[in-house]
Amino acid sequence: MSKKSYRQAINEAIASEMRRDPTVILMGEDVAGGAGAPGDQDAWGGVLGVTKGLVTEFGRGRVLDTPLSESAYIGAAAGAAATGLRPIAELMFIDFMGVCFDQIFNQAAKFRYMFGGHAVTPLVIRAMYGAGFRAASQHSQCLYPIFTHIPGLKVVIPSSAYEVKGLLIQAIRDNDPVIFLENKVMYDQVEEVPDETYTIPFGEANLTREGDDVTIVAFGRMVQIANEAADRLAKQGIHCNVLDPRTTSPLDADTILQCVEETGRLVIVDEASPRCNMATDVSALVAQEAFGALKAPIRMVCPPHTPVPFAPNLEDLFVPNADRVEQAVKSVMGYKIRENA
Repeated sequence: MSKKSYRQAINEAIASEMRRDPTVILMGEDVAGGAGAPGDQDAWGGVLGVTKGLVTEFGRGRVLDTPLSESAYIGAAAGAAATGLRPIAELMFIDFMGVCFDQIFNQAAKFRYMFGGHAVTPLVIRAMYGAGFRAASQHSQCLYPIFTHIPGLKVVIPSSAYEVKGLLIQAIRDNDPVIFLENKVMYDQVEEVPDETYTIPFGEANLTREGDDVTIVAFGRMVQIANEAADRLAKQGIHCNVLDPRTTSPLDADTILQCVEETGRLVIVDEASPRCNMATDVSALVAQEAFGALKAPIRMVCPPHTPVPFAPNLEDLFVPNADRVEQAVKSVMGYKIRENA
């Protein structure tokens, strides 16, 4: 097993599937770069170099630089998926979904339903999300709750290099449209990742820490924040489950409810805007299905309901951190202390 970055794990997953299946193609703005211009043949590999090197191996017939028109190439990708190919379309920043949302939620997401289950749409739309990169409010949002709301879409939010490789291979092999979201702050993070091909099933949450005091549910990069907080709390005698759902659609509701029933306390960490996000969705799920198991009110750790700031000091305050998670856990544990006093 080798140590690889989050970026390398994505590149390796795409390459392995393109070698395995000739119907897999890659398309997006500057995913190859250098077409018709002097200089290197493989000049870009996407805005942060994630797909660099793929055009050299697979050629411009399968690694397609597109015009700067998200509505055009996302629509083309949906059509290609419906007619026999397995496109991986890079939307670059998830914030650009507004340009091509009709092609996603009104077309690709509905093909299977509209054609009575006979149509398949094996489309993966990769996009960067998240704050902390100093990219300002038009390039830093967490919009996965919007896609989770749409029936017919699968939504994946990997939390590490190991997770991103297995989940991306699974996404490419899936016969439904998948929104695959990569936190740009994580691209250079390194961990051990198997060299061989492997898949991680959708809809199966991963328990990254175990404890019997509080359940922490966290999404994407926030899993790392939750793990940091849980490790601190363990030294103080408070032991937490940290649950990474991996996918928001399908959502592993059974495991979430089981963990809450075991601990009786729930903290949810979500980088998305706090109104109608995944934290509110999980809160509603637990309040409806496991209210009797709760020993304290549910706490949500989210950003404020405001655009992502550009000023570095404000952006750092905006993103949930381990201190805020630790405080939230201690607050729900406080009910236990008062009850036993």
